[in-house]
Amino acid sequence: MKSKRTSRSSLRYQRTFSREDVDQVTPAQRSEIMAKVKSAGNQSTELRLISLFRAQHITGWRRNSVLCGKPDFVFPRIRLALFVDGCFWHGCPKHCRMPNSHRSYWAKKIIRNKARDVQTARVLHRSGWRVLRVWEHEIKNNRLPARLMLAVQQGR
Repeated sequence: MKSKRTSRSSLRYQRTFSREDVDQVTPAQRSEIMAKVKSAGNQSTELRLISLFRAQHITGWRRNSVLCGKPDFVFPRIRLALFVDGCFWHGCPKHCRMPNSHRSYWAKKIIRNKARDVQTARVLHRSGWRVLRVWEHEIKNNRLPARLMLAVQQGR
């Protein structure tokens, strides 16, 4: 009995794998594993902002705060929480470009991120903190946004 030979290109179209076929863990286990992955933040954006703070002689800021929403920077003395929002992840009206694949997933994801941002701001305001959100693109030109400078100066 002769086996029928097929080319590799035809195999590519005959085999379709679902995530269940490939993944070695259950969806619940995968969720638990992914929940343990800790974000290190947007390192390049944060480092750029640190260099801008130092160039402008702005002091009193701290990183890695345990406040609600984990602000990128806090100014404890003036109770200012600073978030640097990535243009894609937080839906910047100027720069957010939706991927062509899985558009509905990404749209829902960004809507959830925006809703969480609003909720985080409410919680912090109720706790007596001022909240300032800066878009990632606002610090790319190596200048601090005027509203950030104003917020820091007003608090002093």
